[in-house]
Amino acid sequence: MMTQDLPGQPDLAYRGHELFLEDVRLRDLAKQHGTPLFVYSKAAMLSALGAYQRGFAGRKVQICYAMKANPALGVIQVFAQAGCGFDIVSGGEMDRVLAAGGQAGKIIFSGVGKTRAEMKRALNLGIACFNVESEAELEVLSEVAVSMGLRAPVSIRVNPNVDPKTHPYISTGLKDSKFGVAHERVVPTYQRATGLPGIRVVGIDCHIGSQITQEGPYLDAVERMLDLVEAIEAAGIAIAHIDFGGGLGINYQGDTPPAAEQLWQKLLALLDARGFGQRQLMIEPGRSLVGNAGVCLTEVLYLKPGVQKNFCIVDAAMNDLPRPAMYQAYHQIVPLQANDQAESNWEVVGPICESGDWIGHDRTLAVQAGDLLAVLSAGAYCMSMASNYNSRGRAPEVLVHGDQSHLIRRRESIADQMQGESLL
Repeated sequence: MMTQDLPGQPDLAYRGHELFLEDVRLRDLAKQHGTPLFVYSKAAMLSALGAYQRGFAGRKVQICYAMKANPALGVIQVFAQAGCGFDIVSGGEMDRVLAAGGQAGKIIFSGVGKTRAEMKRALNLGIACFNVESEAELEVLSEVAVSMGLRAPVSIRVNPNVDPKTHPYISTGLKDSKFGVAHERVVPTYQRATGLPGIRVVGIDCHIGSQITQEGPYLDAVERMLDLVEAIEAAGIAIAHIDFGGGLGINYQGDTPPAAEQLWQKLLALLDARGFGQRQLMIEPGRSLVGNAGVCLTEVLYLKPGVQKNFCIVDAAMNDLPRPAMYQAYHQIVPLQANDQAESNWEVVGPICESGDWIGHDRTLAVQAGDLLAVLSAGAYCMSMASNYNSRGRAPEVLVHGDQSHLIRRRESIADQMQGESLL
């Protein structure tokens, strides 16, 4: 019997010839709900969260799930019930948090382009903090808050110019990034903030990127952040909390990111050494909480041998799994039923009319038409970036817990897609 290692997904395993997520046979879910289909493990999410909680034991820390990684209401609900706050980047994400039972007082609002309407709604709800990303945004937020007779709680996102050693599209802490306030402008920006009538400074924020697999960038960012806190407080401005962002990577292809528990123990040791150990902390993990909790199930439609490449055409596509096309990202692909058939090399591609519609290059698989495959590590930045390209409906999502499964999003129909449109 052929089996494969399934790195990073401890709740995913073969039992005999069948692939299970927790105690649910994935082939049964594919038969029940069709494919493509996303399936998430609640146990895997809570296990990943537990590593952070252990790393922060005894400290004043608010873990805020960065919900852009996966905004499904059922996923948000898991983290809300576990006591998490939420890092949001739009008004729509704010409404999703509330719909899933999250608390407005545990929301931090990030993003470079907040609108006045989003600011007003967030102020009315009483969110915990705005992570402000420019001096221009400070001015507008102050105007909005004054018009409402309020003062907005603000943490300024700083750009420490630290290279996170990751894909350039998801590097956010370098000096040429659109995110945050440049290192040399931080103290003047805080001084400006304290002079604005609608602003109340409460913290400082930093986020250097995503899918970070080395501890060095984090350690560098912490040192630079603490230097800035000292400089800001030397200017007479109190910093109540320090937000170190998120970005910890997961294992996609033999990646070896530091364990959250061990990483944060090292970072806390740095804080202790510099006298900040009892400061209120914020952290914004996203991918590391959900990425390896999910799989995407897909059916092999056709095998198309070619002169130079063999194509395995599946029913999942770049609209379902955008990361390979967008980031040249790797996702392991395995069969739902292990077998001893002869293996060949395949380009695993979807049915969309784009040459960039690929799921995996040069994969060794024993497959035939009608087989079911699992695309691994698909819990983050897959459904959250899914689209209706080629008028394809977005896939359903299922959350499993033990031997139970719950449909948390039904398959999108063409009627769903067209309901907001009208003919001339």
